Amino acid sequence: MLQKAIEKIDPGVAKIEAGPQETETKHSKRKSEPKFTWCRKHLLGLQDLSREELLHILDTAVGFEEISRRSIKKAPALRGKVMVNLFFEDSTRTRNSFTLAASRLSADVLEFTAKASSVSKGETLRDTARNLEAMGIDIVVIRHSSGGAPHLLSQCIDACVVNAGDGFHEHPTQGLLDIFTIRQLRGDLKGLKVAIVGDITHSRVARSNIWGLHTLGAEVFLVGPATLMPSGVNQLPVSVCHDFDEIIGQMDVLNMLRIQFERIGSPVLPSVREYSRLFGLTVDRMKRAKKDVIVMHPGPINRGLEIDSEVADGPNSTILKQVSNGLAVRMAVLFLVNHAAADKTKRSEATVEMI
Repeated sequence: MLQKAIEKIDPGVAKIEAGPQETETKHSKRKSEPKFTWCRKHLLGLQDLSREELLHILDTAVGFEEISRRSIKKAPALRGKVMVNLFFEDSTRTRNSFTLAASRLSADVLEFTAKASSVSKGETLRDTARNLEAMGIDIVVIRHSSGGAPHLLSQCIDACVVNAGDGFHEHPTQGLLDIFTIRQLRGDLKGLKVAIVGDITHSRVARSNIWGLHTLGAEVFLVGPATLMPSGVNQLPVSVCHDFDEIIGQMDVLNMLRIQFERIGSPVLPSVREYSRLFGLTVDRMKRAKKDVIVMHPGPINRGLEIDSEVADGPNSTILKQVSNGLAVRMAVLFLVNHAAADKTKRSEATVEMI
């Protein structure tokens, strides 16, 4: 039913859902491999996703890029659905990107602000979400200062849950859009050397990138002072380096992270000037990098600290491309989790009928 409805209104989105079809030639009698089916109604992180799941999201996002280039930037995939932005932390890019992604898929969007809600009166996350669900929401996009909040929410409500950043844990859609951007420019990620530089301890972006990049075959290097490396870093599938100049010439991608001063409780650096001298991506340091190195940053940027303005705005920078790609990636995520939820509902209804 869903496929037929989408195809009738928008054949382009129907093609995205169907995915690439394998054809059999006269020289091969091999049967077509079964089409991959996305089955997760929640996106809580990248750590547990398989290679096939990651590639399916990225391939689906490629199809949604085209919608943003139309004169009428709309598709009916989520028509009649309601998404709520449940943000307990400040956000500019992520929140607006999810809002625009849902709007372009024709969903209604409910904006939630913790400071102007009953949370300020002592209401729990569980009660807030269940009250919103009682209003008929279908997808919850949540950002929370506590790691694990999206997982808790997914166990409390029937709506789809998408993690937009939880504590120091993960930020899966940022990781996906970073990987999407690299794949867009370099194709296969296998064997690529990616340096994530800066405040690793407090970065949920770093963790999502680590898991996604590793699963797709890239080599991940964490670069920064020892005081900004998380405990247990040696248990992650990464190489750790405290000398940026030692490895910069080997890297294919440089993903620069900001120092999250708002999350740092005690002094971890002698001075910001010292940090910039040792780990900042300056114009002089860029001269030691590969000519075609990809320069990334999840934002917001502290210009002159972790990256010079000339580098951030230079020809190797993909910072604005990341923002653009984030829209297609989040459209793909919303589309896939909603479709998985619809399929589960159909199966449940079919089971009830059989009984």
